[in-house]
Amino acid sequence: MEVPSTDELFRCLGLTDEPFGMYYADEEPAVSIAPKPSVLPSVEDEAAGTVDWQSIHLSFACVLGVMWRARKKNCAAVFDRQRFGCLGGAFYLGFLKPQLDMVARYVSTGIPNQMEGERYLRSAEVARHFFETIDPRPAPARYCIFKPISQFSQGDRPELIVFFGRPECIAGLHQLATFVTDDFEVVSSPFGSGCSTIVTWPLYYLAQGKPRAVIGCWDPSDRKFLRPDEITFTVPAVLFDLMLNRWRDSFLTTSTWRVVRQRVDRSKRVWGEE
Repeated sequence: MEVPSTDELFRCLGLTDEPFGMYYADEEPAVSIAPKPSVLPSVEDEAAGTVDWQSIHLSFACVLGVMWRARKKNCAAVFDRQRFGCLGGAFYLGFLKPQLDMVARYVSTGIPNQMEGERYLRSAEVARHFFETIDPRPAPARYCIFKPISQFSQGDRPELIVFFGRPECIAGLHQLATFVTDDFEVVSSPFGSGCSTIVTWPLYYLAQGKPRAVIGCWDPSDRKFLRPDEITFTVPAVLFDLMLNRWRDSFLTTSTWRVVRQRVDRSKRVWGEE
């Protein structure tokens, strides 16, 4: 059976950047970008007071920041237990569990006279509850890899597909996901860091038998690694297949969408992306 081409759908949506596929593997792509190596601490190390916080700080790299570089170079972004970028990323990508107490304090109220908190959650207790709720799947292979969809070979398949786009493009993806599933709640937008919304939350729903799309990257700390007004839309492969096979029957071929596409082109002109 002939595999439908992605190019026509992507052009119809007006995407500026090619989506990235996420998968785990024991072999690293020949061309890739990764964070600097660092020692991944455990809760036992934290309790013993042996964590080298300065080293972790010096090797810090946001998952979305590494992906931003990969997007510009059109290559893969790779993460593993030695090159995890940040403790949040290590947790959400499945390389660290449980999460450290310092991170629970950092994303909430911080530590008086020692560390300013991000104040994304109102207390460390709420942060710990969040970590227990999202409960990332342990990494099933050595590497967590993101690479452009076009770079997947015939026998190579991503688990998740991550789209980057402005509201008009995301509107098309949002409505299409509902059209192909008849599920009025197929799109979700939960709280979390950028990497949790492009990996952990989609896998969380998938493990519950709910192949949902996740709109994300609302985290203010990640916004600098995206274009202005850009957000993400992540779907599991099974949902992407439905979208790819059925989009021609949807609103994307109507005059209504053609008007929206004009707005997409106008946005590209404003941002100098034509």
